[in-house]
Amino acid sequence: MKKRWIALLCALCLLPLPAPAYAQEPQLDYPDIAGDEWFVAAVEEMTAEGIMTGLEDGVFGPYEPVTRATVITVLWRLEGSPDASVEEPFTDAGEDWYAVQAAWAKGTGIATGYADGAFGGRDVVTREQLACFLYRYAAYKGETVAEGALGLYKDAEAVSPWAEDAVRHAVGLGILQGSDLGTLEPQGVANRAALAVMLQRMRTPAVG
Repeated sequence: MKKRWIALLCALCLLPLPAPAYAQEPQLDYPDIAGDEWFVAAVEEMTAEGIMTGLEDGVFGPYEPVTRATVITVLWRLEGSPDASVEEPFTDAGEDWYAVQAAWAKGTGIATGYADGAFGGRDVVTREQLACFLYRYAAYKGETVAEGALGLYKDAEAVSPWAEDAVRHAVGLGILQGSDLGTLEPQGVANRAALAVMLQRMRTPAVG
């Protein structure tokens, strides 16, 4: 009898175990993402945590340009969507869907707005502008500023002087990386796929 029990236990040990819940691959419900793109892991992570959501028609829109309102919204969500108000809010954001996010971003110094007091939430964001938002967010969090080497990129001179510190920080932490051509494309418009990837890198930086 003892030998039969031992044999049964050995047989059970050979059976495949069910994969734990955390090891299962997350599923994307966006019809415009095939599942093998370079940004899939980042989109999955940002979607699962509610940091980024799809567009009104149910797509993710990976190649759609990022707006200023979108940037402050994802950073606001990273902070747990806190209530916020400021004595002098942006002149054009008080009644918009991102009013609370804009107030939070202004109060924390993450967003400064334009000279006329407007925020311009629907304005698209360039790669160097996105780096500036993330740089100010790092300062708000009290994180160490990185010093990346811009000279490694062919178009380093295209970085605006006012964005240089922010771009160095993003490059130093591996948040902003160059293209296959060895360029940063700081004046290029940031898209939603790039935003998801940069947010993922920001939370797990690799100094380089």
